[in-house]
Amino acid sequence: MAKRDVVQHILVVDDDPALTRVLKRGLTYEGFVVEAAPDGEAGLVAARERPPDLVILDVMLPGLDGLQVLSRLRAADRRLPVLLLTGRDSPTDQIRGLEGGADDYVLKPFTFEVLVARVRALLRRYEGERFAVLRFADLSLD
Repeated sequence: MAKRDVVQHILVVDDDPALTRVLKRGLTYEGFVVEAAPDGEAGLVAARERPPDLVILDVMLPGLDGLQVLSRLRAADRRLPVLLLTGRDSPTDQIRGLEGGADDYVLKPFTFEVLVARVRALLRRYEGERFAVLRFADLSLD
């Protein structure tokens, strides 16, 4: 199977069930495999158990907020693309998210087609990079 034929796995971490359903349905239609987690802790467990190719992460989550989840995701895998999807529209919040390691920051409400274009762009940017590291147990070679 050619590299571009591989189905990419997206993890959506958001506590809004209606939005999660829409994202899951739409992204699945676009050809992605989508897993959802309702909070930060569940998102971290899901990312650990089945490493995604990209994470769509809400900032305002119960328990661990999105920025805490982002920090932990980055500590575990610096090459994982993370897109923050949030209603927090202040420049300070956007800067905090991007400087905290997010690759993109999309404000709610959003246009689904634009979100998909951003997802595809992030996946293209990271294509090949995630596999440039050889891992065995606690050893990583890049």
